[in-house]
Amino acid sequence: MLSKRVKSKIIGEHGKHDKDTGSAEVQVGILSRQIDELTSHLKKHAKDNHSRRGLLKMVSQRRKLLGYLKKKEQPIYEKLIKKLDLKK
Repeated sequence: MLSKRVKSKIIGEHGKHDKDTGSAEVQVGILSRQIDELTSHLKKHAKDNHSRRGLLKMVSQRRKLLGYLKKKEQPIYEKLIKKLDLKK
C-alpha cells in the first residue's frame, strides 16, 4: 500500500488539479508505483503467489487505462509513457 504522502505526490505530478484522483493519468501513475513496489516484494518472496496474482491484476488494469488514453488522448498518452519510462 502507498502512503497518503506518496499518493498526493503522484496526484500532484500527474493530476489536472489538487483533488484529481480519478483521471486516467493519475490512476496509471499510482498503479505504476504500486507495481514497482510489488515487483520488489516478489523478488524477495518468490513463492508469494497471492501477491503475484494481485500484481497481474494491476498490470492488466494499467494496460487497459493506457489503451483508453492512447485511443482518446494521444498526446497525453505519449507524455505519460515517457514520464513513467514504460514500453509502448
